[in-house]
Amino acid sequence: MLDTSAYSHWRRSGTWNDLIRQASWVMVPSMVLGELQAGFRLGKAGLENQSKLSRFLGEEAVKVVSPSEATAEIYGDFFAYLHRQGTPLPTNDIWIGALSYEHKAMLLTHDRHFTRLPQVPLAPAGG
Repeated sequence: MLDTSAYSHWRRSGTWNDLIRQASWVMVPSMVLGELQAGFRLGKAGLENQSKLSRFLGEEAVKVVSPSEATAEIYGDFFAYLHRQGTPLPTNDIWIGALSYEHKAMLLTHDRHFTRLPQVPLAPAGG
């Protein structure tokens, strides 16, 4: 599962290229798409970036995933866990973590704050 930072780093530097290429499925949370779209609108290469994203999303192994009722339950558990620990995360990142956990997917991210959710398996930094 790719978060926004992983997608951006992958596009810029090829980080996790082999891992992404070899994966049976590459999941992209819908909230990551929203964050990417926002960045495209604020950036200088919006149309080019949109085109690259569209091609990537059209790949057979790429699947967009959205929260379900089960994801909401996990989100609630994660939110409460983080609150009790005194280590909050941005809302979208809790949703991304919940989706990763629900789908038993390794999360690719450059955001080290995901280590606050030990329930979520993270890819090694740097790919």
